[in-house]
Amino acid sequence: MDHYDSQQTNDYMQPEEDWDRDLLLDPAWEKQQRKTFTAWCNSHLRKAGTQIENIEEDFRDGLKLMLLLEVISGERLAKPERGKMRVHKISNVNKALDFIASKGVKLVSIGAEEIVDGNVKMTLGMIWTIILRFAIQDISVEETSAKEGLLLWCQRKTAPYKNVNIQNFHISWKDGLGFCALIHRHRPELIDYGKLRKDDPLTNLNTAFDVAEKYLDIPKMLDAEDIVGTARPDEKAIMTYVSSFYHAFSGAQKAETAANRICKVLAVNQENEQLMEDYEKLASDLLEWIRRTIPWLENRVPENTMHAMQQKLEDFRDYRRLHKPPKVQEKCQLEINFNTLQTKLRLSNRPAFMPSEGRMVSDINNAWGCLEQVEKGYEEWLLNEIRRLERLDHLAEKFRQKASIHEAWTDGKESMLRQKDYETATLSEIKALLKKHEAFESDLAAHQDRVEQIAAIAQELNELDYYDSPSVNARCQKICDQWDNLGALTQKRREALERTEKLLETIDQLYLEYAKRAAPFNNWMEGAMEDLQDTFIVHTIEEIQGLTTAHEQFKATLPDADKERLAILGIHNEVSKIVQTYHVNMAGTNPYTTITPQEINGKWDHVRQLVPRRDQALTEEHARQQHNERLRKQFGAQANVIGPWIQTKMEEIGRISIEMHGTLEDQLSHLRQYEKSIVNYKPKIDQLEGDHQLIQEALIFDNKHTNYTMEHIRVGWEQLLTTIARTINEVENQILTRDAKGISQEQMNEFRASFNHFDRDHSGTLGPEEFKACLISLGYDIGNDPQGEAEFARIMSIVDPNRLGVVTFQAFIDFMSRETADTDTADQVMASFKILAGDKNYITVEELRRELPPDQAEYCIARMAPYTGPDSVPGALDYMSFSTALYGESDL
Repeated sequence: MDHYDSQQTNDYMQPEEDWDRDLLLDPAWEKQQRKTFTAWCNSHLRKAGTQIENIEEDFRDGLKLMLLLEVISGERLAKPERGKMRVHKISNVNKALDFIASKGVKLVSIGAEEIVDGNVKMTLGMIWTIILRFAIQDISVEETSAKEGLLLWCQRKTAPYKNVNIQNFHISWKDGLGFCALIHRHRPELIDYGKLRKDDPLTNLNTAFDVAEKYLDIPKMLDAEDIVGTARPDEKAIMTYVSSFYHAFSGAQKAETAANRICKVLAVNQENEQLMEDYEKLASDLLEWIRRTIPWLENRVPENTMHAMQQKLEDFRDYRRLHKPPKVQEKCQLEINFNTLQTKLRLSNRPAFMPSEGRMVSDINNAWGCLEQVEKGYEEWLLNEIRRLERLDHLAEKFRQKASIHEAWTDGKESMLRQKDYETATLSEIKALLKKHEAFESDLAAHQDRVEQIAAIAQELNELDYYDSPSVNARCQKICDQWDNLGALTQKRREALERTEKLLETIDQLYLEYAKRAAPFNNWMEGAMEDLQDTFIVHTIEEIQGLTTAHEQFKATLPDADKERLAILGIHNEVSKIVQTYHVNMAGTNPYTTITPQEINGKWDHVRQLVPRRDQALTEEHARQQHNERLRKQFGAQANVIGPWIQTKMEEIGRISIEMHGTLEDQLSHLRQYEKSIVNYKPKIDQLEGDHQLIQEALIFDNKHTNYTMEHIRVGWEQLLTTIARTINEVENQILTRDAKGISQEQMNEFRASFNHFDRDHSGTLGPEEFKACLISLGYDIGNDPQGEAEFARIMSIVDPNRLGVVTFQAFIDFMSRETADTDTADQVMASFKILAGDKNYITVEELRRELPPDQAEYCIARMAPYTGPDSVPGALDYMSFSTALYGESDL
């Protein structure tokens, strides 16, 4: 088949007439070409996991032929036909031939039908055409190309070796020394060239073929016996085999240069990834602390005692004072580190850092907001719970007092009502018993209010979830049951007395009058004693003044009460005189009541003693409320100064961040001085915290002297510190960008002036339309046509990678510096890729391990893991995957 390589130097295909002149193949050459072309095809097909056995049979259906072209070109062909009919096979072969023709190859006298029919000559001619196009055509040495370039390369590489004189691709290789010289020139450790002999061609050829297959991954395409036993070896077979050596060796030095360049890129990538890992850890730690803290703040299980709840409040104050402030600093530092990392990534033409799900700065801010919301709710719950326990203690004590008084009153009443003394009594005794019962009924009705009060207090304790509600309910139920029983017994006794009243008509009117007046007076004194001993809870001066006024009104009724007391005692004295005068057999006792003058006088004296005690308690409480009012005013005066001061500083920082003058270093110095003045204000915040703690310890729950709460002041102070720190960080990033990109101060001032001009609302950011107008003012040609919109969309993807809908000044200057900087990164990546990939258009894992230092190679391979290369070459990278693995999703 040597007739179709006789074209001139620059052609690599043979004209049709050469095919017609030589219709038969030399049998020796056909054997060599079969073996060589089969091995060459299999060296590529094995990358797709397949191979051929018979070159004219295995390509007949066109499937493996299309696969071979996809592997060696790195491109995808049209979808093959899967049918078994001849028309399907011809269609597949035509697709392959059309692809070859699309690469500028003129196929002469080769048709799909001949390939499908298994025509050996046509099949070998087609494979040789493919080898020429994809393995030999692109070889270039000193302005010579293809066959001449490959021959010149062989001559240059073997020139220093004796007994080697490469003049062609047939007899010059018969002794095998040419193959051995090529291997020794590039890999001297593989062959001991000095021991080779020119008169032993079989040993030389087998040595070269075995070493190439074992160490250079070049399959054995020739047989030593065929070459030695043929007067003139097949030129195409030799060229095919020698081209494999060229591709294996020619790029070694360039690959080393590309490897060095990749190492530098990998080092930068590793540094940035370490920063990302640091951010992830700090974010995770902060989120974990918030996650642990929120359940503690959400734990609203109340305590049963005031002391225990006050201990909870003290623990909460320790958290606010000791545990939270360091976390505030960590949160601020996290935002600063995030901004710095993003700036470094932009300077390296890397995509913006996207933290793992749930660890974005916005996620941390949201979690922090939830924490502060829970803090607020927890503090309110603590104060409300303390207020509830205070109320419960007051109600429980009041319940115990009223229950004790009522139980003391009812003691013995049931036994008295069950007496049947009327059965043996005289008429006067019966009337006395009847009157006494009427007085008892009056007294019983007078105690109805107290029973209702006891039940109401018990109900309120239940509604407020009093911890000892079971015992309260049991005692209340016992009192109510006893009260019902007293009512039934009273009714029963009245009926009995009225039945016997007809028989008995004597009564002592004076005793009756005494009893009727003594009972309500006694009840009044008992009520007065209850009121004078009743505990009270007030929170304002107005409330204590109201109690004082009521107490003064009560004291004003004491003279009239004393007159009533003297009147009642006068009735008793009159009864005594009558008893003594008429010798009534009553032994000086009143049958209608158990209230004696001594008891009335004793209770009256007790009431008079309780009055000054009540005066003293009210006076002391009035003094305490005056002290609380002073605390309110003191806190209000400071809060009304600090609150507006914080707001003013926030507004000043906003103006400074927009209206910056002078160099960036001057601005940074000014901001740090400004930050120092803000930090020096911290003692006033601490002083206000101290006043706030005194207010909480005094259980003061409102303050009419200020609209600011300590929570407002805390939140404002934290926002102020965060804002000044963030502004300083932005200027530092601008300095970093300026120095990295070589931006002059005049350019920076021009960028700032343009940005501020279109920042209408002085928010420090530009919306998409504002940003577009700013670019147009700087000379960018961004029209309203589809091309202009596409260009603007591309720019927005650079300056707003997270799609927030706003452009910061930092992103703006990053973009401007990037547009003006001399960037040839894309060209460098393409050059590195071509050197490492050669003519394959992809890079394998084995090639990276061979060309890069071990640590850098493994790092790059790990970066390759998420990406996939050509479908037919698993574990390999094409150009786009290669650039993405090294540089990220940039516009390379």
